[in-house]
Amino acid sequence: MSAPSAQYDADVIVVGAGPGGSAAAYYAALHGLSVLLLEKSTFPRDKVCGDGLTPRSVKSIVAMGIDTTEGATGLDGAGIEGRWIRNKGLRVIGGGVRLELDWPELASFPDYGLVRPRSDFDELLARRAQQVGAKLIEQCNVTGPLHDENGRVAGVTAKVGPGKEPQEFRAPAVIACDGMSGRLGLAEGIVRDEKRPMGVAVRRYYKSPRHDDDYLESWLELWEELPGGERRLLPGYGWIFGVGDGTSNVGLGILDSSASFQNLNYRDLLTRWLDGLPGEWGYVEDNATGPTRGGGLPMGFNKHPHYQNGLLLVGDAAGAINPFNGEGIAYAMETGELAAEAVAQARTRRTDAARERALAGYNAAMADHLGSYYRLGGIFVKLIGNPHVMRMATKYGLPRQTLMRFVLKMMANLTDPRDGDAMDRILTGLQKITPAVRS
Repeated sequence: MSAPSAQYDADVIVVGAGPGGSAAAYYAALHGLSVLLLEKSTFPRDKVCGDGLTPRSVKSIVAMGIDTTEGATGLDGAGIEGRWIRNKGLRVIGGGVRLELDWPELASFPDYGLVRPRSDFDELLARRAQQVGAKLIEQCNVTGPLHDENGRVAGVTAKVGPGKEPQEFRAPAVIACDGMSGRLGLAEGIVRDEKRPMGVAVRRYYKSPRHDDDYLESWLELWEELPGGERRLLPGYGWIFGVGDGTSNVGLGILDSSASFQNLNYRDLLTRWLDGLPGEWGYVEDNATGPTRGGGLPMGFNKHPHYQNGLLLVGDAAGAINPFNGEGIAYAMETGELAAEAVAQARTRRTDAARERALAGYNAAMADHLGSYYRLGGIFVKLIGNPHVMRMATKYGLPRQTLMRFVLKMMANLTDPRDGDAMDRILTGLQKITPAVRS
């Protein structure tokens, strides 16, 4: 992996300019690599997401040199007009309890979260990667991997521009950040591990007076109002996040550990839940600003190995969504940084075998970083898929604020491993004794 030559167009190709791809491109460029960042759409573009950013996500955003102060656009000179809205913590609703939990005060993470629509958040990160040297090519729909004479991934094929002109891009390493569909990984035989968790989520934007809520809101129970004043419990878990622009992002998700996972109309389920919420909140058809959109949530490293044959998988393409809370952005950005580090290390090695060892080290780095935590998350998903367990947890757990603060730290993966409190020490200890999920 020497500097680009007639054989290669770049040191590394990054496919997909979502948070994981932009983070990978940013860190690869900082390491001195020449980077091609290929994005099939044109910015600004939307993505299905809750738009909520926990302190773990905020840490990754700040690490990329992006301004998250209130009122800031995030990046000078980028021409992006959106603003951040800050939140204090998580409001949990269920079992007749309404509990507001502030984000913990930690050395390792900020004490605030953010909300920002993906329609400009993703562009913000991509422009930041450009600022440090990555070359972004939009309207570049990657169609598959290229292989060298040894059958190793050495680039991609793509259709580029409005005319969808066929083109090839070559590099000694390719980082796949192409989302849940993971076309590149599938082409290399990397498929979903059905023993590991999977979810589905849908969301819709509504004009609402709750648009400036300073807590992310999580509903552990979804109730449908029936004629005669009766109510019926629906499957799944909901959220309401104020976006700060006059709208709320409202959605729900369900895990494959639920018996209802395969047999639901998720858009209808969202409507049935929202019809039972207070009318003054505005979550009605006339206030909707767009269609209901949904997508899969690949969790707990349910795609592996994360490195194989010249190809590194990042974010959703690696099944890296947190099984505890469905958060994907933080883990996309963190795995993107790990992938960039592996490619940068490989570039310095003198032999093909040494370079391959450095790239293959990405599998171990992923397991070390998140493997034990995701193993615990897999156990958690199976437990809450049992309605009886969930009812007991909601009834007896929610009224206990100390316990719920512990649960918040665990679900959001927010601890100080070295200098934290007793809760941090317990969570760190649990991960140390839990075997890691590995590729």
